Amino acid sequence: MHPPPALFEQHHIRRVYDEITGTWWFSVVDILQVLIQQADYQAARNYWKVLKNRLSKEGSQSVTNCNRLKLSAADGKQYLTDVATAETLLRLVQSIPSPKAEAIKLWLAKVGQERMQELADPALALDRARDLWKKHGRSEKWIQQRMTGQETRNKLTDYWSDHEIREGQEYAILTNLIHQEWTGLSVKGHKELKGLLTQNLRDHMTEAELIFTALAELSTRQIAESVNATGMPENAEAAKTGGGVARKARQDLESRTGRAVVTGENALPPGRKPVGTRKQSIPNKIKNKIS
Repeated sequence: MHPPPALFEQHHIRRVYDEITGTWWFSVVDILQVLIQQADYQAARNYWKVLKNRLSKEGSQSVTNCNRLKLSAADGKQYLTDVATAETLLRLVQSIPSPKAEAIKLWLAKVGQERMQELADPALALDRARDLWKKHGRSEKWIQQRMTGQETRNKLTDYWSDHEIREGQEYAILTNLIHQEWTGLSVKGHKELKGLLTQNLRDHMTEAELIFTALAELSTRQIAESVNATGMPENAEAAKTGGGVARKARQDLESRTGRAVVTGENALPPGRKPVGTRKQSIPNKIKNKIS
């Protein structure tokens, strides 16, 4: 589930939050549309194409640091879109003569300040997340389980941070290891099972999936703590073992209930479809991996 677009004056700025790295990514073209004061979205796209080509020839890191993620467009479909962090956008703004330049710089700085406030007081982030989940129809019971799981996740990443694990790619590798061990699927495979595109998988998990994810991450942290795991090899071993604890518990529950824990179900009220999903089709290769 992507968060709703941020507002700058009356302009919608599409964005994506990377939960693993704690980074906001903003649509470059949406920012440029504000700067060049063009109502025509295509004109902003053309402007970015020319600017990107010029900056690339100059060897600018601003272009190199941009990413491409799928964002919802006006037609409701999702398309690969150039996105950048607030830091990169601040550098890009310096290349564009615009009366809106200072205002957009202040706005981007404010977004960054809100993130710093959330880091200092995590309750702010939880309150914002709770409000967003409510707006998307999540039940109080689901929200409580999601927040409990997030607290477990935060304790694990705090441990990683203190034991020579770098944010970003290394967090993602360890997260995927844990997930693969307990579900039999990679994070990507689990998203495919649910028919998701770029949404946060945890925002679409069932109550059972959230509980077992939390068990896997709690087990991983406690196992890592018991041996003072430091660096990637030792924490990778703890991740596999912790995920294995949750896998055994999942298999035991499934054998007693006859119901699968990892499914294509989505934690939404009846009749509501998650924004930006594709038509669900579960490949046999994914079905066969869950065992």
